[in-house]
Amino acid sequence: MHLIPILSVVLSIVLCAASALAQNYPVKPIRLVVLIAPGGAPDVAARVMQQPLSERLGQPVVVENRAGSNGNIAGEYVARAAPDGYTLLFGADSLIAINPHVYAKMAFDTLTDLAPVAGTITSQLILSVHPSLPVRNFKEFLGFARNARPPLQYASGGNGSQHHLAVEMLKQRAGIDLTHVPYKSGSPAAAAAVAGEVPIVMSGTSSGPLVKAGKLRALAVTSRNRVKLFPDVPAIAEFFPGYEVSIWLGIWAPAGTPEPVISRLHAEVNRVLALPEVGERIRAVGGAEPWIATQQEFSAVIRRDYDRYGKLVRQLGVRID
Repeated sequence: MHLIPILSVVLSIVLCAASALAQNYPVKPIRLVVLIAPGGAPDVAARVMQQPLSERLGQPVVVENRAGSNGNIAGEYVARAAPDGYTLLFGADSLIAINPHVYAKMAFDTLTDLAPVAGTITSQLILSVHPSLPVRNFKEFLGFARNARPPLQYASGGNGSQHHLAVEMLKQRAGIDLTHVPYKSGSPAAAAAVAGEVPIVMSGTSSGPLVKAGKLRALAVTSRNRVKLFPDVPAIAEFFPGYEVSIWLGIWAPAGTPEPVISRLHAEVNRVLALPEVGERIRAVGGAEPWIATQQEFSAVIRRDYDRYGKLVRQLGVRID
């Protein structure tokens, strides 16, 4: 018995089965697993997309929250699910590109056990200070920080968080020294800065209302360009070209999901993101923007951030056991 003809037959059967699955997909409800509890930005974004995506796919999309371990619980759940397109992850860059470097052990590989489907939204961080700090803009802040003895303290959403890594990247580029004060998440970090416990905070756009109310003074944003939310606030990249820390969310399927299924999902997600009403609701989340990207562009950003955050985490020696 010749082995090659048998393998060819088996391969043909597998390809035909995958093709049939994709043509009929979906035939039942799809679970969209969100990595945080209800109420946060990823959950809100998932629910904004839930109904129009259901309409596009012709089957209910059910949002399911599986919070814990900075997203690792949701990620592992989806990575271990059947690769048939019916269990998807609505995840964040912190899970995919940072967690593998800061956790001593993870039960799955974010690059090989999950298949990128589509980007969904992108946002940025805001560097703010308490109004009592005698700096009116980013340039003054740099000068003040360079001469501060002891170094100024800054609040972040925790060790290894993007808030933390964004400031460490700034310290490297600007040649300044700042002392890290980690909090459990971005909200208590911003609250500490408002209370004057820590003079500086790197936080998400959810702190925008605090800036608008005058409780914090925004100095710069971490995106490549200025943002609509604060058009008068410069991007750090205006002072240090190439500096960029963007926050992004996306959708993943278990590795091994047939490519035609992933392509169908990718196309429908992008069509939903292009709807004016969806874009309007996403922007209302707090400075976020719909992120319509090709599969290749999405994968490239994942790899870029995985590599650069990994390098920085190793330099800082950040580790979570």
